[in-house]
Amino acid sequence: MIHRIRHRAVKHARSFGYAFEGISWALRTQPNYQIHVFLAVLSLVAGYVLGISYAEFLFILAMIFIGLAIETVNTAIEQLADAIDKNYNKHIKIAKDVAAGAMLFFSIGAAITAGIIFLPKLF
Repeated sequence: MIHRIRHRAVKHARSFGYAFEGISWALRTQPNYQIHVFLAVLSLVAGYVLGISYAEFLFILAMIFIGLAIETVNTAIEQLADAIDKNYNKHIKIAKDVAAGAMLFFSIGAAITAGIIFLPKLF
């Protein structure tokens, strides 16, 4: 019994390690990921400086982490698609475009949300 529990704990620890490796790779190599992190930090600093409410901070944090998750999945889809076939493939193009579209939808929503939260504080 203890052996099984230890084995599961080791598997989970490895899984976290792999996840952090993926995030680290994305941060080092993906310009869109870097832009998202920059905008996230900027939003948090602006929120602090402008004195947004606790609820607004929670909403900004949720948007940051949802955006990072979508960008991470989008990047994974792009990398997997490129590993499958670097040549033009209609199905791969559609998959990559749809994944990018998910990030675009989120970005539009995040920009609107940021405007609703920050613009009244600026003017």
